[in-house]
Amino acid sequence: MAKNLVIVESPAKAKTIEKFLGKDYKVASSFGHIADLPTKELGVDTEGDFTPKYIVSKDKRDVVKKLKSLAKDAEMVWLASDEDREGEAIAWHLAEELHLDKKKTKRIVFHEITKSAILKAIENPRDINYNLVNAQQARRVLDRLVGYELSPVLWRKVKGGLSAGRVQSVSVRLIVEREREIQNFKPEASFRIDAEFTNEQGKTFKAKLPKNFDTRTEAEQFLSQNIEAEFKVADLSTKPAKKSPAPPFTTSTLQQEAARKLYFSVSKTMTMAQRLYEAGHITYMRTDSVNLSEDARKGAQKEILKAYGEKYSKSRQFKGKAKGAQEAHEAIRPTSFAAHSVKADKDEQRLYELIWKRAIASQMSEAQLERTNVKIEANKHKKQFTANGEVLIFDGFLKVYLEGRDEEEEELQEQEGMLPALRVNEKLENNYITATERFTRPPYRYTEASLVKKLEELGIGRPSTYAPTISTIQNRNYIEKGSVDGTEREYLQFTLKKNKLSEKKHTETVGSDKGKLVPTDVGMVVNDFLVNHFSTILDYNFTAKVEQDFDDIAEGNEEWTKMMKEFYREFHPHVIDVAENAEREVGERILGKDPETGKPVSVRLGKFGPMVQMGSVEDEEKPKFASLSPDQTLDSVTFEEAMELFKLPKELGEYKGEKVEVNNGRFGPYVKFGNKYVSLEKGEDPIVVTLDRALELIKEKEKADAPIYEYQNLPVQKGVGRFGPFLKWNDMFINVNKKYDFDDLSAEDIEELIEDKLRKEREKVIHNWEDEGIRVEKARWGRSNIIKGKTKIELPKTVDATKLSLAEVKDIIEKKAPKKKATKKKTATKKTAAKKTTKKTTASKKK
Repeated sequence: MAKNLVIVESPAKAKTIEKFLGKDYKVASSFGHIADLPTKELGVDTEGDFTPKYIVSKDKRDVVKKLKSLAKDAEMVWLASDEDREGEAIAWHLAEELHLDKKKTKRIVFHEITKSAILKAIENPRDINYNLVNAQQARRVLDRLVGYELSPVLWRKVKGGLSAGRVQSVSVRLIVEREREIQNFKPEASFRIDAEFTNEQGKTFKAKLPKNFDTRTEAEQFLSQNIEAEFKVADLSTKPAKKSPAPPFTTSTLQQEAARKLYFSVSKTMTMAQRLYEAGHITYMRTDSVNLSEDARKGAQKEILKAYGEKYSKSRQFKGKAKGAQEAHEAIRPTSFAAHSVKADKDEQRLYELIWKRAIASQMSEAQLERTNVKIEANKHKKQFTANGEVLIFDGFLKVYLEGRDEEEEELQEQEGMLPALRVNEKLENNYITATERFTRPPYRYTEASLVKKLEELGIGRPSTYAPTISTIQNRNYIEKGSVDGTEREYLQFTLKKNKLSEKKHTETVGSDKGKLVPTDVGMVVNDFLVNHFSTILDYNFTAKVEQDFDDIAEGNEEWTKMMKEFYREFHPHVIDVAENAEREVGERILGKDPETGKPVSVRLGKFGPMVQMGSVEDEEKPKFASLSPDQTLDSVTFEEAMELFKLPKELGEYKGEKVEVNNGRFGPYVKFGNKYVSLEKGEDPIVVTLDRALELIKEKEKADAPIYEYQNLPVQKGVGRFGPFLKWNDMFINVNKKYDFDDLSAEDIEELIEDKLRKEREKVIHNWEDEGIRVEKARWGRSNIIKGKTKIELPKTVDATKLSLAEVKDIIEKKAPKKKATKKKTATKKTAAKKTTKKTTASKKK
C-alpha cells in the first residue's frame, strides 16, 4: 500500500499526475464535490446561523467509502483539488467527510499539471484556506436561498415548473432588454457618398465623404454639383503607427475568441479546455488573470527566438482590467511553448493552437504600420473626399496571431487597404460617385461570447459561472439560439457616372440573425414578473455588489454568515408579500374584440406555451384558444394574425377514408391525416393550405417512407434527418456518408451499409446477457454504458467494463437507475411546497 494518498477531483487529472509521482504515491479522484446541499429541501438553517446541511449523495457514497479506505491506510493524505473557491470547498468536504487527521493531511495547489509544478506543490504544502471555503459557501447558500424561495412564487404566479436563479435571471434580463430595444428601434435613413478615382499612373482607389447626407434631396444636389467637376489631391499625410498584441487569455476572453474563430459554444470551450488542462497541456483554465510567470515569459522568449528570430521578441507583462478579478492565477497558456500543437481530439487541438498563438503573440514585437490619409477636392464645391490606407512595414506578432472582433465593434466598414502612390495637387479622374441610402442599425442581439463579455464588464458572475449560466437559461427554455430570417427592405442608390445621374432601387435583407440569443415568451414573462416584484435581485449593481462581497469574504474581510443574515432579513419577508399579494402574471396583452361576438381577444402564456384567447373564463361559453406559431411571440403577434389562428385546425377533406386537416403545433404548422403528421415547408402559411397542397405533401411523405429495398425480409427506407441522409432498417438508423450516391444507391451499397452497421454494433458490445435483457457497450471518450431497456447508465473511464460480472452490473443498475415515481407523488410534492410557503407565511404573520 502506498504511503501517500493524493486526492484530486477528476479521474483524467489523476491519471496525468500519477505519471509524475513514484510508487510511494497513490492518486485517486473524488469525481468533483463529494458533498452538497440536499435536493429536496432548502438545507439551510435560516432561523439560526445559516448553517448549510451538507449530505453525501447516493452516487458518491461508493466514492467516499473507497477514499476512506485508502486514507485509512495512508501515512499522509494530500488534498490536491483546484486552486480556486470550488477546489478549496472540495478539499474541505474531503477533510470533513473522510474524517482526516489534520496532522496527516496537507493541502497542495498548482495551476498546471506538469512534473515540476506537482513536485514544487508537494514541497510547499499549506492548510485549507477557510476564507476561500466560506466564499464558496456564501455563493452556494445565497443562490440556494434565491432559487428555492423565488421558484415556488413563479409556480403560483406565472406557470408551473419554472425556476429562478441569481445570476441566471440577470442574464435573461440582459437578453430581454436587448430584444425590446430591437423591437422598439426606429431606423433612420441617410445617404452615404462613395467614389472611385484613378490617378495619373492609372491606379484606382476608393474614397468617401466623411459625413452622410440626411435626405435624398441633399444627396442628389451634391451629385449634381460634381457633374463636369475636376478633382485633385488636396492633402496627403503619412504617419507611422504601431499595433500591439492582446494579452494572453483569461477564461472570458478565451470563451469569446473561441466563439469568434472556432465557432465553439461557451460550454464546449470549457469542456475542451478542461481536458487540455487535465492532460497537462495548458495551465488552469478558470482565471481572471492576464499575468504570465517569469518562467513562462522566458519559455515564450526562447521559442520566439528559435522559431522567428530576435527582432520578433519583446517580453511584456499585462495588467488585468476585469472588474473584481479574484484568485491570482496565471493567464491561460501552454505548459510548454515548445509544443506548437498537441496530440488530442481535433477540437482540442484547435483550441490548444488558439491558446498557444495568443500566449506567444503576447510576448512578441509590435507590428509596425504606415497609415496614409488622403483628402480630395473638387473645383465645384467645398466638400472633400477622404481615403485611408494602411501598409504593414513589419509584421511582428501578426506573424502568429490577430485578435478577432465582435461585429458590434466593427461598424461593418470596408477594411483599410493599400493606396497607390499619390502626391499633392495630382489630378484625379473620377470613375463614379454613388449616394446609397443607408439605415441606422438596431443594437445587435447577444451571442454567447458577447453575453460573457457584458457580464464580465458589469462584474456579474465569475469565470467558473459563465458556461453553466448560459447552459441553464437555455435548458430552462428562457432563451434560445434564434434563427431569425429577417425581412426584405428597399433602398435607393443614385449614381453619377460619365456625368450622367441615374437612380435605382435595390433590396437588402435586414434583421437576419443566426445563432444569436433570443428570449422566449416564457423568458420574457418570467423576466417581467421578477423585475416588477424583485427589482433588487434583478439589479445589475446589486448582483455585482454580491460578487464583491464574495471577494471580500475570500480575502477574510467579511463574515459570510453576517452577509447572509443582512440579505435574508429583507429578502424573505418580501418573498412572502409577493406570494400573497401579487397578481398572477401571464404576459397577457389585449389585442382587440371579435367583430362578430364582441368578445375580447388577448394573447398570453398558457399551460402549454404562448396562445391567443377569445372570451374570458367568466363567460357562460368556454373561451376559444389557439396556439401561436413558432415564429410568433406574445410581444409581436397582431390582432389580425390572432384572428387567423382561430381558423385552425381547418378540415380540408378526406384521403383514403381518413380526415385531412391542417393545424399549428409546438414545432410548426402541419397536415394531419389518420395518425400521421406531415410538416409544412418553412414559411408556408397553414391558413392558405388547400386540400390539393395537403395531398401533395402526404403523397411526398408516403413516397419518402416507401421501402426502397428489402434485406433479410425486412424493408429498407431512406430519409434525410438532422445529421444528414440515412437508411432505416429493422428499427436501426444508418448514416450514409459522402462515399455513396444517396440519390442512386445500388443493392450492393445498401447491403454494405447495413452489414457495416451490424459489424460496428457487434464490436461495440462488451457483454450481452440476453436472458436478463442487459448489455454493456463501448461509448465515446473511452467510457462504456450499461443498457437495460430504456435505462442507460454511463460508467466512468476508471471502470474496466470488460471485467464486470453480471452480479456487479445488476448492483450498479439497482443503485443508479432512476426509480419510478407515481404521478400522484409529484402532485403531492408541489402541494407540499405550496403548503410550506403558506406555513412560512403564517409563521411570519404570527411573528
